[in-house]
Amino acid sequence: YLPPNSGNKEITWMMLEAGAETDVVNSVGRTAAQMAAFVGQHDCVTVINNFFPRERLDYYTKPQGLDKEPKLPVKLAGPLHKIITTTNMHPVKIVLLVKENPLLAEVEALQKCYRVLDLICEKCMKQKDMNEVLAMKMHYISCIFQKCLTFLKEREDKLDGFIKSLLKGRDKDGFPVYQEKLIRESIRKFPYCEATLLQQLVRSIAPVEI
Repeated sequence: YLPPNSGNKEITWMMLEAGAETDVVNSVGRTAAQMAAFVGQHDCVTVINNFFPRERLDYYTKPQGLDKEPKLPVKLAGPLHKIITTTNMHPVKIVLLVKENPLLAEVEALQKCYRVLDLICEKCMKQKDMNEVLAMKMHYISCIFQKCLTFLKEREDKLDGFIKSLLKGRDKDGFPVYQEKLIRESIRKFPYCEATLLQQLVRSIAPVEI
C-alpha cells in the first residue's frame, strides 16, 4: 500500500518504482491517490495517476505468441517510458521529448511506439480495473506521435515545423488554433465511445468555440 507522505512527490515516485500498489485501499476504503486529493496533496495525486511501471512496457520488448520480433525494440523502451510517465501533457513538451532523443525521432521508431501505445490503451480499457485516464493519456500521446510522423515524412523542417505550428497564434489574438484543433481531434478519435471520461470531455469542450 502507498500511504500519504506529507506531500513529497519525489518520495511518492520512489515508492511507486519500488513496487507500491496504487489500487490498494486503507481501512476507510480509500486509495493513496484519493487520500492525497482529500488533504490537498495534488502533486502526489498527479504522480500516482501518471505512474506506469516500466515492467508493463518491457512486456512489449519480448516476442509474444507467434511473433518472431518484439513489438517494441529494447532501445526504445527507456525513451518511451520517459514520455509515458511525464506529468506535463502539453503537446509541445511531448514533441520536444521526442526531438531530444535521436532514437525516437525516426519514422520507424515512432510507428512502433504509437502502435504499442494503442495496445496499452486497449488493455487499460479492457482490464478488470478499467483505467480510463491512463487509456486517454496513451491515446493522446499516440496521436501526437502520429502527427510527428506526418511532419517527419512531409516537411523539410520536420519536428521544428511541428513545434512552430503548435506555437503559432492567430493574428487577431494570438490564440494557438492548430494546437487546439490537434487536442480536440485526439479526443474525437478516442476509440471507446462508451468511456465516461470521453463523454465528460466532449460535454465540456463541444459548446466552446475555437
